[in-house]
Amino acid sequence: VQLQACGGGLVQSGGSLRLSCVASGSTVDNYDIAWFREAPGKKREGVSCVSRRSGRTYYADSVKDRFSISRDNTKNTVHLQMSNLKPEDTGVYRCEAEGDDRCLNYTSRFSNGYGSWGQGTQVTVSS
Repeated sequence: VQLQACGGGLVQSGGSLRLSCVASGSTVDNYDIAWFREAPGKKREGVSCVSRRSGRTYYADSVKDRFSISRDNTKNTVHLQMSNLKPEDTGVYRCEAEGDDRCLNYTSRFSNGYGSWGQGTQVTVSS
């Protein structure tokens, strides 16, 4: 599967953005899809994932109640709706895919990279 993230941009603190992860070569419902983010000087962080098997969603504590992940099978896309953005949300966001139920595993869902990924999209939140 090939993945392409888009939808990033510059937004003020408190604003919203919707990121999209567009898949090609296979269908998104065959994979667990996760969003990770990286910022200079910070450790790579898993933000959210959605399970291919159950559709259950999981979030990092830092984004819980502000971010929402959803899968649109008709468009072969996974979205990450981000609200009430904070400057610490700034970073490059990348979507990744794995076919082994990684999202359902508490210890590995955000600790390891997934097998497939594409270019990320920059999110900048100004204070």
